[in-house]
Amino acid sequence: MRPTPAVRALVTGSVLAVLAACGGPPQGGDVRRATKAAVPAPVKKPAAQGLPGMPPLLDPKDVYAADRPNRLSPVVKDFPSRVYVPNTESDTVTVIDPKTYKVTGTIRVGRQPQHVVPSWDLKTLWVNNDKGNTLTPIDPRTGKAGDTVDVHDPYNLYFTPNGRYAVVMASLDRELVFRDAHTMKRRKTVPVSCYGVNHADFSPDGRYFIVSCEFSGELLKVDTEKMKVVGQEKLPLAGAMPQDVKISPDGKKYYIADMKADGMWILDGDRFTEPSFLPTGKGCHGLYISRDSREMYISNRGEGTISVFDFTKNELTKKWRLPAGGSPDMGGVSSDGKVLWLSGRYDAEVYAIDTRTGEQLARIPVGSGPHGLAVYPQPGRYSLGHTGIFR
Repeated sequence: MRPTPAVRALVTGSVLAVLAACGGPPQGGDVRRATKAAVPAPVKKPAAQGLPGMPPLLDPKDVYAADRPNRLSPVVKDFPSRVYVPNTESDTVTVIDPKTYKVTGTIRVGRQPQHVVPSWDLKTLWVNNDKGNTLTPIDPRTGKAGDTVDVHDPYNLYFTPNGRYAVVMASLDRELVFRDAHTMKRRKTVPVSCYGVNHADFSPDGRYFIVSCEFSGELLKVDTEKMKVVGQEKLPLAGAMPQDVKISPDGKKYYIADMKADGMWILDGDRFTEPSFLPTGKGCHGLYISRDSREMYISNRGEGTISVFDFTKNELTKKWRLPAGGSPDMGGVSSDGKVLWLSGRYDAEVYAIDTRTGEQLARIPVGSGPHGLAVYPQPGRYSLGHTGIFR
């Protein structure tokens, strides 16, 4: 599906806005006025406090400051480095040694595993068996699977920044289900009116998160502490299919991949107004941040390419094309930041890509329908879920 002329006009205008550095001062912003000495200075409002129990950011200007190369938590520093690939049509997880690019094992899991998700405390990898209505825990120290846990429709899984709750993206149930982060017992169910909740990311203070609704082309804003939807909007493109969500390092913008619009929506999460748009490539799908917080890797599943967005320049700077094509989907960045790992959704393979040159380092056969692979361990103090969003 291609955008209409009206949407192309929107895209053109949005791109110009992006290149002009977006996010200028709002109307009615700060205006300096002369004040008589007898008039007391206005009392400054205290800075907004973070979500109770959430570890403070290492750097308020960079939400990814804890993700620097090889800065592994003591919890994971002795875990073997592996790539875990859920194969949705084979009902397995393929395990790859990233040093040799060889498959080291295959784990049988439940029906239609969608993502492999690191737990908030970094100790467990949860396999989301969507159609099997279960989660399979994997011990990343030993690589062995534990007993499955009954969880209905676990398409994707996130964790609140204070580590208190897991948030299950129950896509077909049309629910956000808050569960105990350790036992996975249901604590609160939040019905939603959009269809296909699937991906999310949290604000710098952890007080809200933005959710994409794939099948109805909508976005949600959810209050983390109240566990309540506080905003909902329709994307300005008929047939929009939003996918992965990532926040900018400075915490001011959200980027939402859209596989039908063939690019990213750029949203002011605080205001939650209509987003602008930046074309990237056909089937824009996954978003991954470089270890220095300077770039974002964007998988364009429909054309076998990876676009590179430079946060400091606020523009796309490179596009890497996979030799012999492919269907790059979900994945993550190696601990040292040198390799981008992506699943080949429609080609039963995994790609290893050099983040300095864009060169394909390896193309590894796996099971059928590989999807949300996790590179593990990765730097960071705690996990917010998906295939690895770390703070």
